[in-house]
Amino acid sequence: MPDGAPAKAQPVEAVVFDVGGVLLDWNPRHLYRKIFDDEAAMERFLTDVCSHDWNEQADAGRPIADITEELCARHPDQTAMIETYYARFPEMIKGAIDDTVILLKRLHARNMPLYVLSNFSAETFPIARQRFGFFDHFAGLLISGAEGMKKPDPRIYELVVERFGLSPAHTFFIDDRADNAQAAVDAGWQAHHFTTPAALEADLKDRELLG
Repeated sequence: MPDGAPAKAQPVEAVVFDVGGVLLDWNPRHLYRKIFDDEAAMERFLTDVCSHDWNEQADAGRPIADITEELCARHPDQTAMIETYYARFPEMIKGAIDDTVILLKRLHARNMPLYVLSNFSAETFPIARQRFGFFDHFAGLLISGAEGMKKPDPRIYELVVERFGLSPAHTFFIDDRADNAQAAVDAGWQAHHFTTPAALEADLKDRELLG
């Protein structure tokens, strides 16, 4: 996977951040642990009912009302729990990943052009955008739900390049999912599979992007 700077990496002219898992501690468990007394029951619900794949339909642009109605029809005994997912969506965001935000601000202070490429519902992203001021540091935001496509679809990487006028070889992408980071590499970008802020900081220093 693309961790660390390649030996002959092109100079980085723009940095593109994912949001959930990189800048924000988003996890439905932050909400559902308030509701379930049984951890195993909660995990079954998040695996079999309000699953990752189900949520990704909203990330790909489907209306939340539609996917919620369909899921409730399949699990009528779980209707209240299903409707809670988006009704209490803000409670899924525990907060910012502060050490990553510090790195973002350091890059901004060095006048590095910064962008967002995130799998996020267009209906819920404004909640995060309004809550966290660090979004003001970005020159552009590309949200999957607003585009009707999501990572790791190659088309969304092409769209970022086209919309923001970036050079793929000089663009550095940070994502907590290995498949999304690899898709960026396949599109000709540089990339970092995010695991910890410390590992990201080391990579940024290797690329001479931090003082």
